Amino acid sequence: MPIQAELVEEIAKEVVARLRLQMQQTQTFAAPAKSVPTARDGVFATVDEAVNAAYEAQKKIAAMTLEDRGRIIQIICRICNDRREELGRMELDETKVGRLDHKILKLTNMRFVLGVDALHTEARSNQSGMCIIEHAPWGVIGMMLPVTHSVPTMASNAINIVAAGNTAVFGPHPSGAKVAQYALQLWNREIERELGVANVFTTAIDPTIENAEQIFNHPKIALICVTGGAAVAKAAAKSGKRVIAGGPGNPPVVVDETADLDRAARCIIDGAAFDNNLLCIGEKEIFVVASVADQFIDAMRRAGAFQLEAPAIERLSQAAFTFDGGGKGCGRAHVKKEFVGKDVAVLASAAGVRVPANTQLLFGETNEDHPFVVEEQMMPFIPVVRVRDVDAAIRAAVKAEHGYRHTAIIHTQNAETATRMARALNTTLFIQNAASPASLGVGGPGYFSHTIATPTGEGITTPLTFTRERQMTIGDALRII
Repeated sequence: MPIQAELVEEIAKEVVARLRLQMQQTQTFAAPAKSVPTARDGVFATVDEAVNAAYEAQKKIAAMTLEDRGRIIQIICRICNDRREELGRMELDETKVGRLDHKILKLTNMRFVLGVDALHTEARSNQSGMCIIEHAPWGVIGMMLPVTHSVPTMASNAINIVAAGNTAVFGPHPSGAKVAQYALQLWNREIERELGVANVFTTAIDPTIENAEQIFNHPKIALICVTGGAAVAKAAAKSGKRVIAGGPGNPPVVVDETADLDRAARCIIDGAAFDNNLLCIGEKEIFVVASVADQFIDAMRRAGAFQLEAPAIERLSQAAFTFDGGGKGCGRAHVKKEFVGKDVAVLASAAGVRVPANTQLLFGETNEDHPFVVEEQMMPFIPVVRVRDVDAAIRAAVKAEHGYRHTAIIHTQNAETATRMARALNTTLFIQNAASPASLGVGGPGYFSHTIATPTGEGITTPLTFTRERQMTIGDALRII
């Protein structure tokens, strides 16, 4: 299908507009140093150089055996693991969001990402002949990275991409560019040393808006992968190029009267506190059946969460949100970027309370229309809403999730209730009686990726996500039945 220039331009404008807004709102983030790293080992002065280098490298990657692609994946995983503390600290120092221990853990989780083992070939035959269905690479993939998980997102996607025979040009967020470039250079040096292929993964040294535009418009970019809000995903879906789009999430949690409340509390804290609630799959709001609400709140306190009373929640809300119209509580709320991914101590100070030093998560009771319920707030505070029964909880969860179809969680011993909620929300990820990371293979049987394509429907990305189906038909041949 020929590329429709006007549609590609539309997606580029949407992405650029979002990047411009993010750059304006992230004044507290550290600016990436232009002098480190230098333009080498996959980091280029211009987007055109980066794309052309990846284009040449892709010819060699596509011709590689799966075993050699697997060696590249091993290099990525090994470097992420062996240098996890260095890379985790660099990312935290540059982005100023999240927690160091969890930044480190995310890098070790690359071992859960699917590699070449996910690829397979299908065959069909009858009296007329046989066909073979293979999964072929796209070529060079243009991919935008979020500030929330710069190196982990790049690493998980790099594994998926190269397993399928592609190369990539990455566009890191301006506030996470330095660490992304550094990690990319580490991978490229070792890949070239071990396998003789340079520039498997590339980027431009300056993470500017203009460079983002060029990535999306470059004729040698065969596929686009974006992570962003609803506007970006909607524009991407109209593109003439194939687009894989990650969208927003606001995962609700339902706790019913049959739940193991202590287990539910521990799971919710594990998920919502992870990296200060930066994960898009992380628990963001809780709807608990009124008959067990008091017991559940006690369980949250026993598990180590700190409860904020109504006046403290109000102070935190006024500090953490702005409101359309400027008035107190008036109009739609918008999260202040300086609170995203911050430690519990920062939130507690804004709320005017003192909390124990080891506190991982704050919580408190609100109504279901509170900004902390409605907005994807990405900070270690989770609102708790009492509801009449589980049917009311499911209805409230549907409302809070906003139809993003991203992630939802329930704690219940009733399989029928879990089924009803799963059908009502129709989310890409649905978790019962576990913490949200279990849906990505961390403490659960799934598999891992930092790109979850909800608007375009691919779900958790795998190597197959970045392939084209190719069918070869042989008439009147190789019939054995």
